[in-house]
Amino acid sequence: MSGRARLAVCATAATLMASGALLPLVDPATWFLQAVILLVLQSGVGALARRMPLARPLTVAVQALVTLLLLTLSFAREQAIAGLLPGPEVFRRFGVLLEAGADDVGRFAIPAPLSDGIRLMLVGGVLVIGLAVDALAVTFRTAAPAGLPLLALYSVAAGLSGDGAGWLWFLLAAAGYLLLLLAEGRERLSQWGRVFGGAARAPGRVSGGLESNSGAIAPVRTGRRIGALALGIALVVPLALPALDGGLLDGPGGAGGDGSGGGGTISAINPLVALQDSLNQPEDREVISYRTNAEQTDALYLRIVSLDQFDGTTWKTTVRRIEDVPSPLPSPQGLRPDVRRTEIQTNISAADSYAQNWLPMPFPASQVKIGGRWRYEPVGRALVGDRGQTTRGAQYQVKSLVVEPTAEQLADAPEPPDDLRREFTKVPDALPGVVEETARRVTKGAANPYEQAVKLQDYFASDGGFTYNTQVRAGSGPAAIGRFLEQKEGFCVHFSFAMASMARTLGIPARVAVGFTPGSAQADGTMSVGLRDAHAWPELYFEGVGWTRFEPTPNRGTVPEYTRPDTPSGGASDPDSPEPAKSSEPSTSPSTSDDCPLDLQKQGGCTSAAPQVATGSGSGGPPVGMIVGGSLAALLVLALPLLPMLWRTRVRAVRLGSGGRTEADAAARTLAAWLEVTDTAWDHGIEPDESQTPRKAAARIVRVGELTAGPAESVHRLAAAVEQVLYAPRPQPAAGLADDVARVRDGLRAAVGRPARLRATLAPRSAARVVWAVSDRWAAFRTRWSERIVKRWTALTRKLPRRTAQEG
Repeated sequence: MSGRARLAVCATAATLMASGALLPLVDPATWFLQAVILLVLQSGVGALARRMPLARPLTVAVQALVTLLLLTLSFAREQAIAGLLPGPEVFRRFGVLLEAGADDVGRFAIPAPLSDGIRLMLVGGVLVIGLAVDALAVTFRTAAPAGLPLLALYSVAAGLSGDGAGWLWFLLAAAGYLLLLLAEGRERLSQWGRVFGGAARAPGRVSGGLESNSGAIAPVRTGRRIGALALGIALVVPLALPALDGGLLDGPGGAGGDGSGGGGTISAINPLVALQDSLNQPEDREVISYRTNAEQTDALYLRIVSLDQFDGTTWKTTVRRIEDVPSPLPSPQGLRPDVRRTEIQTNISAADSYAQNWLPMPFPASQVKIGGRWRYEPVGRALVGDRGQTTRGAQYQVKSLVVEPTAEQLADAPEPPDDLRREFTKVPDALPGVVEETARRVTKGAANPYEQAVKLQDYFASDGGFTYNTQVRAGSGPAAIGRFLEQKEGFCVHFSFAMASMARTLGIPARVAVGFTPGSAQADGTMSVGLRDAHAWPELYFEGVGWTRFEPTPNRGTVPEYTRPDTPSGGASDPDSPEPAKSSEPSTSPSTSDDCPLDLQKQGGCTSAAPQVATGSGSGGPPVGMIVGGSLAALLVLALPLLPMLWRTRVRAVRLGSGGRTEADAAARTLAAWLEVTDTAWDHGIEPDESQTPRKAAARIVRVGELTAGPAESVHRLAAAVEQVLYAPRPQPAAGLADDVARVRDGLRAAVGRPARLRATLAPRSAARVVWAVSDRWAAFRTRWSERIVKRWTALTRKLPRRTAQEG
């Protein structure tokens, strides 16, 4: 295997090893096999293009074109011209998938489901990084800068993941980068042949050239330093990136099942970020309207999903199996026949701007009629969209139960089943002791779990001195709950998470539900639900009644009737079947209860001001152009400081590269080598003096640069070779010019300190030649156009007298 082929293999391996950090983010990880196959094909195309050979930019362009074709075949075959060629529809399809993938990333917690959008982001991202690494390390033969895209890939993955095994992925990515550096160093050294460095580092000692190959140490040391710097950055950068625990309700996405009809899973999601962000939305835009035949709507919460797992970091949904939607739905778990219930019917219309893949509906639903790809999660009694199905513009009908237990039925509830109690009373070991201590203190004197639950609700809603504040720092882990109990300020997430946690410490099965409060009544008889009607509340389980809603958040929603001294009955009226609401006007008035309880009056009223539940904007998310522009801007910011170094590396490779075999080619190589020496000296602080002869310039470089014997001899040999080219009738070609230049460069670097070496590498002074070249070209351009204008003007003025004479 040739050196360049070995380098291409190492570049591919380094990209895949760095991509391993993405594996924990998504389940299943089948996308990785697809990325491996496409990356190997991309690398193979590059190897073939380099053997033809093509110009380096053209090689990269061919690889990019093949990559686009591969992505078209994989993700947009139906939109492609003849099933292969990308057209406008293909790019439009890519934009839709990327937008959906970005929404999925913002909504799902780790591991997110492998939707088509996320798969395109992962596979396409790996291919783009692989193309950058292959171009830098193999095509342009600068392996060290290739660590930047690898660093970006690992840093983003590590920052999003935050899992305990991150150090393993770091070691894997680091090993891939070091492997690439070693392969590049070996390939460079193999081009020089056997390296005889000489050990003449001490002043006055002349190298015989037959000592151990210490000249090879410099590239190795450079590679080690660059590698250590990049790996250090890789350790620090992830600390500044947010974890992937975006909101439940941030937009549309792919989701939740395998579409097989009999199985599939749903992934854990976390609404905390979306809920807090929604609290400060200036516009209360309508997202849902509905019409119902329920006699009272103040307790008609539209429930989306339940968070039933508290892992010490946050509350989230457990990964569970989903199935086809049954009709009717099974009876609610734990509900006895003697508990009063009334079945109501609600027709719901979702706005076109509201797009998420969990279906809002009253709880507990008994029957759902809706079109599209929807699946049923039986434990939480929730419907989840499959294969990107969302609520955008949906109209559906839900039959649900209004369960009206009495205080006596709840107080006399028997013990729940053992398996249910074990699952829904788990608390993390890291939960602060103040949580259970406060729960015991608040519920002191309670005779049963129902009385404990009511005391907890009253403690938060009215008796404990808590304040509703949307600006409090978000948090749902153990430390956040302890801080909330101490500061007594928060929003609905804090109240519901804290009460559910405290209930679990008392042995009461508890979870947190997320959805909407009932909204506000409209003149046409419909109910309007806006962004600020989003809410979170705890659900506690009582055998014989089932999962039961409580309301600990002050100024939010309504306190359930069964937690008050008097429990009036309610139910459904008997109107005609409700019609789907068509209103699109948002309601800016807060929802109010017709019957404001005393505990809410103590807190200042019954107005509703809930947080936004993840809706898509009118455009469905950030424009693709904004995403692409932001990415290009970020790459530009990273690349700009490195442009002088990259230009200098490229120029050095061209000057010292192999040329033709004629005498003219040998002369050109000699002059190029001498120019490289003068530029290298310039980079280290020795400005060139064009007025001096090569011999005097060499002496000046030796004197000012404080070169030792070995590098000094190399400078003088190069000066003599230049004089041969300039003045000898038949110049003799000199051998080993590249070795002499490398030896001079090492000598100059050894004579200066570390800051000067960094300056010479990252900001070489000789890069000013680029400015000079641009200035010369601009001057030549202006001169050329000035001459053309003068010639045309002269020709025009000569013709004018003739035309005047003819007209006269």
